[in-house]
Amino acid sequence: MPRFALKIDYDGGPFSGWQRQANAPSVQSAIEAALARLDPAAPQITGAGRTDAGVHATGHVAHADLARDWDPFRLAEALNAHLRPAPIAILAAARVADDFHARFSAMERRYLYRLVQRRAPLTQDRGRVWQVLNPLDIGAMRAGAAHLPGKQDFTTFRSACCQAASAVKTLDEVRIEMAAVPGGWEFRFHLRARSFLHNQVRSIVGTLERVGAGAWSPGDVARALAARDRAACGPVCPPQGLYLVGVSYPEDPFPGA
Repeated sequence: MPRFALKIDYDGGPFSGWQRQANAPSVQSAIEAALARLDPAAPQITGAGRTDAGVHATGHVAHADLARDWDPFRLAEALNAHLRPAPIAILAAARVADDFHARFSAMERRYLYRLVQRRAPLTQDRGRVWQVLNPLDIGAMRAGAAHLPGKQDFTTFRSACCQAASAVKTLDEVRIEMAAVPGGWEFRFHLRARSFLHNQVRSIVGTLERVGAGAWSPGDVARALAARDRAACGPVCPPQGLYLVGVSYPEDPFPGA
C-alpha cells in the first residue's frame, strides 16, 4: 500500500486535541473521517505528535497507508473538500517511502507561542493568543530563557501526567521576538527540539512571563530548572497561544510547500 505524508494546518479551538477520542472531536478523527470518504479501508493516520485541546498547528505532519496510489495534489484537494467546514486544511500531500514515519522519523519539532500584552480586549486574535494586561520586560525574559537550551533534566517543566520515559531533553533554541501591535505588543516565543515533554513549552513560556512581569528574576529560571521539581515551575500558560509550526525530517517530504 502506498504511504503518503500530509502537511496539516488547523485551528485547535473546536477540538479536544490531535489524538482520536471516543466521545470528543479531535483533529485526527476528522481527517480519518475525510480519508474514509476516499478509501473504503478507512485507514488510520499517525501524527508527528499530539497537541492538547485548544492548541493550533500550521505545520503538523501525519502519514497514512492508502489502497490507491493517488496523485498527491488530487489527494490534498479531495481531503480538503471532505474536511469542510472544519477548520482543518491539508497544505500538501506527498508520496513517501514505506519506512517513513511521521513521528519516529522526525528530527526536529518547532513550536511558536504568541503572547499579546495590551489593556484593551482582543478582537482579531481572540482564541489564538494569550493576552496579558501589564507590560513585560523582553530583556529579562531573554536572560531567563538563556538558562534553558542544551541537554537538561526538564522535570520542573513537564506535566505530572507526562508519559515520557525520561525528563532529559535537548532544547536547541528558545528565542523571543517582540513587535508592536494595535494597542500593545506581541511577544513570540520560538522553541526548537527533537522532541518535547507534555506541557513543556507552555510551562516554559508561563515561567518566562513571570520573569517579564518582574515577579521572578532571570536567575529564578535556573534555580527552578535545577530543582527538578514540578512545584518549582511557574504557571502553565493557556493553550490557545501555542502553535506547532513545523516538523523536520532527514529528507523534506514537502519541498517548496
